[in-house]
Amino acid sequence: MNIHWFGRRLRQQIMVEPAKVPRHVAVIMDGNGRWARNRGLPRVKGHEAGAESVRAVVQACREAGVEYLTLYAFSVENWIRPRDEIRGLMTLLRLFLNKHEDELHKNKIRLRVVGRLGDLPTGIQKELKRVIKETSDYGNGTVTLALSYGGRSEIVDAVRILADKARKGELNPEDIDEEMISSHLYAPDIPDPDLMIRTSGEMRISNFLLWQISYAEIYVTDVLWPDFREEDFNNALKEFARRHRRFGNVE
Repeated sequence: MNIHWFGRRLRQQIMVEPAKVPRHVAVIMDGNGRWARNRGLPRVKGHEAGAESVRAVVQACREAGVEYLTLYAFSVENWIRPRDEIRGLMTLLRLFLNKHEDELHKNKIRLRVVGRLGDLPTGIQKELKRVIKETSDYGNGTVTLALSYGGRSEIVDAVRILADKARKGELNPEDIDEEMISSHLYAPDIPDPDLMIRTSGEMRISNFLLWQISYAEIYVTDVLWPDFREEDFNNALKEFARRHRRFGNVE
């Protein structure tokens, strides 16, 4: 992919060598509800505030030279939340698409979605599919939204496809290996994350990209997602650059 995210200026600011900038960053955007509660506001106000952090992180990725950004926006477990909160989140998603679509086109950034898209309201599915199609040829980076997503669900869906192929005689079960499973995940063309960031200080991965983060570096910050900005993202990149990734090898 030909990347033109103007990384030189920001790399100078954060003093990260280009070779040490992660190609793919995944983010668990946690802390919206806590942020709102601390201010005596409804939870949906925290989600609204978090939308500005999305803009800031997309901008930081553009400037740092990060090719892929995956944002955990709505999990399969989130459907059990109060109906009013879910309705508010779906409204925010629609508003986010309307507000930021021009920026995607202007900066030639692709939008992707992973998850069980069919779970979402029909109108939002239609909008997502339209923006995905209209940005599909862009090559200056990829922003992926994980919507109605669960890492276990993704693996289950892949296994079901493989099982169906085996039932039809299209593959021998003995031929199934890691590469074949990877090729049947939601976005097999996107490389595995190099860095996973979690905000709000929680020390768990919350069913996010379970297969893909096998060797990702994990960075946890106490900053709540609505307060997370370019400086916080740059701190994560600095920490990533200091890590020595061995991938199971010795020092």
